Amino acid sequence: MPSPSETGPGGEATGGAPPRRYTFPKEEHLCRKKLIEELFGKQGSSFGVYPLRVVWVKTEAPTAAPPQVLISVSKRTFKRAVDRNRIKRLIREAYRLNKYRLLEQPTGHQVALLGIIFTGKEKSPLALVEKKLISAIQRLTSAPADSSAPAPAP
Repeated sequence: MPSPSETGPGGEATGGAPPRRYTFPKEEHLCRKKLIEELFGKQGSSFGVYPLRVVWVKTEAPTAAPPQVLISVSKRTFKRAVDRNRIKRLIREAYRLNKYRLLEQPTGHQVALLGIIFTGKEKSPLALVEKKLISAIQRLTSAPADSSAPAPAP
């Protein structure tokens, strides 16, 4: 049985690898207006995993550096700030606990900017948000190297 210092937040053993840092520091928050415009402009690709919509911009070459992340909840859908803030807190927590799935890719990842937008109409529990975010991260990591190009017509 591994010692408590060798287990992750879910109780899984980390083995002899260095311990993961489950953090989401300010440097990883996407705040610059120019970068946000780039994310939602023509360079950004997107897909949906209900109740989330993921928008991302790919890097030139694979990297192990964490992407800058933007988290958004619609004011039109959730009128009360307390509800929007709670959902953003759930998404931040789910991302913080699972970003290692993106960062620990053997060949690196190609995500420079990442936007996570909550598109659901009702409040969701952490378990659902985390499950959907994990599937979105898996989809990001399995995306082909040139996913911004349109697929050829048959």
